[in-house]
Amino acid sequence: MVLVGTEVFGVAIAAGWAIAGLFELGDLVGHVLMVAFSLVALWIMIQLWQRASSIEPIRTRR
Repeated sequence: MVLVGTEVFGVAIAAGWAIAGLFELGDLVGHVLMVAFSLVALWIMIQLWQRASSIEPIRTRR
């Protein structure tokens, strides 16, 4: 989950930076895009966590 989370957030931030740079939108719009894509990445990670833990629940030691 840590690896997938890192990749998802990395892609979200890179996509915001790349789109802002490609269309010359400026730093402020680039940061807004990075935040917006990061929120989408957070939603994706929550969905993935719920589906993964429903299939294989996390057990604690006793």
